[in-house]
Amino acid sequence: MIPISDDNPTLRTPVMTYLLLGTLGLVWVFFQGAGFNVGALASSICDLGLVPGELTGQAPLGQAVPLGDGYACVVDADAINRVTPLTSMFLHGSWGHLLGNVLFFWVFGNNIEDSMGRFRFLVFYLLCGLVAAAAHVAVDPTSPVPTVGASGAIAGVLGAYLVLYPRVRVNMLFILFIFIRVIPIPAWGVLLWWFVLQLITGLPQLMTLRPEVSGGVAVWAHIGGFVAGMLLIKLFANPRYTSQRTLWRHRMHPNHP
Repeated sequence: MIPISDDNPTLRTPVMTYLLLGTLGLVWVFFQGAGFNVGALASSICDLGLVPGELTGQAPLGQAVPLGDGYACVVDADAINRVTPLTSMFLHGSWGHLLGNVLFFWVFGNNIEDSMGRFRFLVFYLLCGLVAAAAHVAVDPTSPVPTVGASGAIAGVLGAYLVLYPRVRVNMLFILFIFIRVIPIPAWGVLLWWFVLQLITGLPQLMTLRPEVSGGVAVWAHIGGFVAGMLLIKLFANPRYTSQRTLWRHRMHPNHP
């Protein structure tokens, strides 16, 4: 089940959404070697990825985390560790990781930017990402494993979308063997389903005897970012913009929610 579009046009060009998407792509290609330069990829993840145990000082210095192909991340006390909650938001671990985040951001980000304005949207996006990072650290403060990805910040966008546009139809691509179909589903159904899946995956992480159940995915960052987006959207949404969008949408589609 993959979101490919929504029935929720924008009134203003989502410049900041485009800039953030472009930044993610440029960082992946030119800084991380597009996944083809293993050394550059490993170095970027180790040096600029978020390592909870480095931030809290609870991971032993010198502890190594294997990355494969002879590479490993070693816990250190470098000053740059303090900014990794921010830098890690712009890094990814694979093409699939990047494209999955880009797809969700492409579908949902433009409407949230359109509801608050460009600068507010940038601040909102970064703040949700930082809350997501804090949630990840809080759940496993001793972890020596580096985490990267924009999904925590993008989860905040999803939470905001749920609050502002729960009844808007999202076009979902279903692929099951030879069955391929695009089915419109209300946003509340799509986003609550996504959030419940994160909870189902993340709750066992709170059991200290089963830390491996998440499969390496920072689901509590997703949960933290999503909740942050739901709570912060009312502070960041511009009432004038949201009113304009509501009036225009009802004028263009009087029979749609």
